[in-house]
Amino acid sequence: MDTRDHWRKSSYSGAGDGNSCVEIADHPTRTAIRDSKTPARATLTFPAPAFTAFVEALKQQSRP
Repeated sequence: MDTRDHWRKSSYSGAGDGNSCVEIADHPTRTAIRDSKTPARATLTFPAPAFTAFVEALKQQSRP
C-alpha cells in the first residue's frame, strides 16, 4: 500500500494513550493495517473478505 492511502483510526481512539493504536486503510480488494506510532514501518495487508470475517468474529466474541 502506498502513502496515498487514506488511513483512519478507531473511533475508540482519543487523546493520550488513545493515540497509540492501529490504523486501517480500506480498498475494494484488501485492507491494510499499521501501527500509528510508527506509520513508516511495516504494513500488514489482508484480503478484504478475510479481514471482514475477522472483524465480524471479534464482534461476536464481545457480545454477551
